[in-house]
Amino acid sequence: MRWWSAANFVSNAGTWMQLTVQNLLVLHITGSAAATGLSMSVQAAPALLVSLLGGAAVDRWPRKLTVAVSQTLLGAVAFTTALLVALDRIDMTALLVLAAVTGVIATVDGPACALLGNDLVPVADVPSAIGVGALVHSAGRLAGTALAGIAVGFLGTASAYAANGLSFLFVASVVPFLRPAAGAAEEAAAVPRKAPAPARTGVREGLAYFARRPRLVALAGITGLSSVFGRNYGLTLAVLVTGPLAGGAGAFGTVSTVLAVGGIIGAVLGARLHRPSVRTVGLLAAAGALLQVVAGLSPSLAVLLVLVLPMAVVESVSDTAGTAVLQTDPPPRLRGRVLGVWSSIGTVWSLGGPPLLGLLMEWAGARGALVAGGLLIAGSIGTGLLVRRRGGPVPVPLPAKDGDVTGRAALGTAA
Repeated sequence: MRWWSAANFVSNAGTWMQLTVQNLLVLHITGSAAATGLSMSVQAAPALLVSLLGGAAVDRWPRKLTVAVSQTLLGAVAFTTALLVALDRIDMTALLVLAAVTGVIATVDGPACALLGNDLVPVADVPSAIGVGALVHSAGRLAGTALAGIAVGFLGTASAYAANGLSFLFVASVVPFLRPAAGAAEEAAAVPRKAPAPARTGVREGLAYFARRPRLVALAGITGLSSVFGRNYGLTLAVLVTGPLAGGAGAFGTVSTVLAVGGIIGAVLGARLHRPSVRTVGLLAAAGALLQVVAGLSPSLAVLLVLVLPMAVVESVSDTAGTAVLQTDPPPRLRGRVLGVWSSIGTVWSLGGPPLLGLLMEWAGARGALVAGGLLIAGSIGTGLLVRRRGGPVPVPLPAKDGDVTGRAALGTAA
């Protein structure tokens, strides 16, 4: 697990180096901010549909081999881009094609890497492993963003793509030396692989399982509301800081740093969760939404900074709990497909959320969007909890007659 975490830190740092530089490269080629958004959407779009097939592939193929091959292919794409940039042969068409190829490979690589990491620890420690993964991701993001500027300044734009390619190869080289934990191996052995029936060999089994699990549907609803109206802080807080609070780019940079620190603290706390549940996710999301409401009413930048840290901590712990539920609820043979379904749903949020939030901000302003979004999230989650509680079984008291024997534990099964 230590080797896997180190490999993921290197890989995340390389990925964020490339993402940071790619936006600058598109702006250099086209001079258009819209084109930058298009390149990001093209890379994310394959997850909308292809993720369902990618998840099914992860359930069928050997996990370590799948990760090694997908990481090698991602490295090849990064090296190809680096070569085109170094030779000044890159244009927008080539960049979009390479971004789309990266997105397709990632639909297999994402769930395969997540499940491989879970195999390295006993089943009881999976939530902690997911928390460690979130911590590694946050640290890699900070390191990669900082290293991107250094690499471009000293070695040029191509160096960031080359560094990302090397990071993928490093992960692929570590995979053969990983060994599953005893508990994880026992769980996998408890569900023997059988030849699936012809009607259930595709993605339908994963879709059917997801749709029949109310807790997963509820998790999707909570995460969807939070993603659209509560977590686009790069947009809402940027407008709040530079607008009503009269701050500049430096002030928003400070807010972003505090958000990143809160995410790391939350990942550490999330790693201590032993039995996360959808109820835990909902309560944390509601708490974060209420903090967002107060943040929207902040009279000054100092007050906002005080609120931003707990907002980020709560969000990070909620994400860790939700990911743990998602990756441990399905049986082992279906986990890849369920993650594929989740990736498709998440793509809908990521593509549709910013425009919806933008319309809300046009209508209500930054403060109004933060307050209205927070109230919508907290109100929806609170309503859901009340409906669930009232919809539970109602005890019916039965009158006792003379001679009845009550309160005996042995009668529980018969009753």
